[in-house]
Amino acid sequence: MADEPISPEILERARNLVDQTIQRNIKGLEFLTGPPAKVGLTPKDVIYERGTLRLYHYHPLADELYRVPLLLVMATTNKAYVFDLAPGQSMVEYLLKQGFDVYVIDWEPPQPEERGLDLADYTQDFIPTCVDIVLEESGEPDLSIVGYCMGGVLSLIYAASHADGPLKNLACLTTPVDWSEMGLTAIWSDEKHFDVDRLVDTLGIVPKSTVTASFEMLRPAQKPAGQLRVWEQMWNDDFVASYRAFERWGNETLPLAGEYFRDTTKELMWGNKLYKGTLKVGGRTARLADIKVPVFAAMAEHDHIVSYKASKPLLDLVGSEDKEEIVLKGGHVSLIAGPNAARRMWPRLAEWLGERSV
Repeated sequence: MADEPISPEILERARNLVDQTIQRNIKGLEFLTGPPAKVGLTPKDVIYERGTLRLYHYHPLADELYRVPLLLVMATTNKAYVFDLAPGQSMVEYLLKQGFDVYVIDWEPPQPEERGLDLADYTQDFIPTCVDIVLEESGEPDLSIVGYCMGGVLSLIYAASHADGPLKNLACLTTPVDWSEMGLTAIWSDEKHFDVDRLVDTLGIVPKSTVTASFEMLRPAQKPAGQLRVWEQMWNDDFVASYRAFERWGNETLPLAGEYFRDTTKELMWGNKLYKGTLKVGGRTARLADIKVPVFAAMAEHDHIVSYKASKPLLDLVGSEDKEEIVLKGGHVSLIAGPNAARRMWPRLAEWLGERSV
């Protein structure tokens, strides 16, 4: 009996598989030898820089703007272009198109002479200086702040220690408040085993390799799993472009000023003073209960860096009457960047800010 003919569906699947295999090999070479992904393409101006600090003002993309300018504060461990990865995958671009006047605080690697920068420098000097410049540049009497991760912590400390200041709205994205709930990070930073004074006194600047390792140890298989996935999807141009942008951002983790690292370890991780309401920075008390402005808190359901339990207490601790919490599927980074963020978090944030920015 003659063999039965192969169905057209199986032939089509075989052709697709062969084509994807060929494309995977061709594009794999391009992936390995190509230049770094282009990121942060939304037009902007550097309107202030001092040492490790950069302040950007983005060009408007809407005919009508909300009255209240918006300042984004990046975490000190990473570059702010995660807010602006690529056209169509940019939170900054999205907010600009919604009519917001967007400014961003970004960081460069601190230099040896900046080893002495401490928590007070970031919250009582850098942020207040940028706030003053934003108000002068915009001509408005107040502004909104959105802080991501440690940028959210710095924003909270600024807001709590400047309760009579020009802040109108505050949004915190994946921001730790109860540092006893920081999981493995809290365990590895336990003062019984971790000599932060010796580290800082010896190195001055906490190197990038140390910061990167602290993130990778939280989920050791994440990087090789991502590399395997991109190889499987190498024929998919959109997937590869997105992966390369995120990979570049992850590879450009920043070192930290030693005194700042010492302060965050002792005052926040060990003392948990922001949570307890006993934190003093630069001679000012930073009690979350003193924050009275509207507060928006966004948390990721599967955040392996800042757990839900670490972020959850925020709205219970602030003194605001107008406050809103959202918990979304996703992880620490996918909450703010990528296709899921574009569908889930960005619209919620823009709606909340828009109602309070007139």
